[in-house]
Amino acid sequence: MSRERLYLFDTTLRDGAQTNGVDFTLHDKQIIAQMLDQLGIDYVEGGYPGANPTDSEFFAERPKLEHASFTAFGMTRRPGRSASNDPGMAALLEAKADAICFVAKSSAYQVRVALETTNEENLASIRDSVTTAKAAGREVMLDCEHFFDGYKENPDFALACAKAAYDSGARWVVLCDTNGGTMPHEIETIVGEVVKHIPGDHVGIHAHNDTEQAVANSLAAVRAGARQIQGTLNGLGERCGNANLCSLIPTLRLKREFSDAFEIGVSSDRMATLMKVSRTLDDMLNRAPNRHAPYVGESAFVTKTGIHASAVLKDPQTYEHVSPEAVGNHRKVLVSDQAGRSNVIAELERAGIPHDKNDPKLLRLVEEMKEREAAGYAYESADASFELLARRTLGKVPEYFRVEQFDVNVEQRYNANGQRVTVAMAVVKVDVAGERLISAAEGNGPVNALDVALRKDLGKYQKYIEGLKLIDYRVRILNGGTEAVTRVLIESEDEQGESWTTIGVSPNIIDASFQALMDSVIYKLVKSGAPA
Repeated sequence: MSRERLYLFDTTLRDGAQTNGVDFTLHDKQIIAQMLDQLGIDYVEGGYPGANPTDSEFFAERPKLEHASFTAFGMTRRPGRSASNDPGMAALLEAKADAICFVAKSSAYQVRVALETTNEENLASIRDSVTTAKAAGREVMLDCEHFFDGYKENPDFALACAKAAYDSGARWVVLCDTNGGTMPHEIETIVGEVVKHIPGDHVGIHAHNDTEQAVANSLAAVRAGARQIQGTLNGLGERCGNANLCSLIPTLRLKREFSDAFEIGVSSDRMATLMKVSRTLDDMLNRAPNRHAPYVGESAFVTKTGIHASAVLKDPQTYEHVSPEAVGNHRKVLVSDQAGRSNVIAELERAGIPHDKNDPKLLRLVEEMKEREAAGYAYESADASFELLARRTLGKVPEYFRVEQFDVNVEQRYNANGQRVTVAMAVVKVDVAGERLISAAEGNGPVNALDVALRKDLGKYQKYIEGLKLIDYRVRILNGGTEAVTRVLIESEDEQGESWTTIGVSPNIIDASFQALMDSVIYKLVKSGAPA
């Protein structure tokens, strides 16, 4: 049985750009458009030509897209103007775009209150705009803004707006849940009525996430007959965001209700890059990835409790609804105060640490880990420190060097420009195979100074840590008062771009930081195969 085609429309660069705190540069837009094209998205909406200099420049030249149709967004002609005498229309027609997506009100209330015009003029604006763009050789679509709210208020007018676009030659009529308050059962019912008047393969859905149901609403529309889905990467968008394509794409490809009936432009090979695409966007925006995001989140395929871990080791399907590799993610069994022997064994196997499942040291490792976590350590967040703890307990970590002493001082001084600055000075004394080495370094803070001093001279091991750098430093106070315990997490990276996290816990923040720094250096030596 042949499958129907579903089309994916990405509006990250337009609707997603309305996210609070998001501001794409021209270069950002160019990179993201290429990334979306390589993923297999059918339509990439680049923005609103004429609305701002960045979007106007972006549409001055069509990006080299191999698969996607480059789409410009804009309003239908203004009430009281002709299509040939409207600056917004002129900007859209001048844009180097394959398709134009107009937006028009489809709610009688919005036409009356927001536009302050008549229903007849609104319909004429839709017809004139679509006809003009169609005559200019563009693929045309219309976003029917406020469609679902408008349909519930006045279904005849909402349908008239949609039909005006379709009858004038629009390839797609997109039904928008602009305020994001429509329920999935309402979406399915209303779309089901619309496709009685407009063929479903010309109907799209644009859902907002204000009730956390944008993905569910999009799928409900597909079940009812819609064949285009609009959304954004990572669910970006104004207010609470848009339908998340990083959730929709795997659901459409991996859930049989949809995969048996439909095909999309994102192949299985391309879908395996989805987690990387999601992370790349977050990196560009300097945002922390959502650890708990479906499919692509770091925690999406994490197992923590011992009973679950034991089952996952026997068969991953016991606690996984799809294979993590399908979206470029990976399975992870955490070690924590809830962990049992199964968790620990799974983590040892993941890290490639040789072990005997009957070794009594394994039980000792589980107990020591739980004792340390009770004291404030969190090994589920510090994979490298857990690996070192495991190797030490099983007797497999050499003593590369021994720190005999470290000192840190912080002082205020004046620089050459007469400005008062705070400078930290650290001195670290280490013993490397009987050779005592003393290193001193300055830093913009005590931890930075310690980091630089520790890695400044490790004798014969120096060549193994040359590419090591600290990329993140996080502090948490575990309890209040004068005897507060501090937890420090340090993320490090090497010259291959591989990263790992280490942990330190102490009532003294400097001591906790130094523990984490030491683990980071030692982990790098182990990872590099440095000789004892």
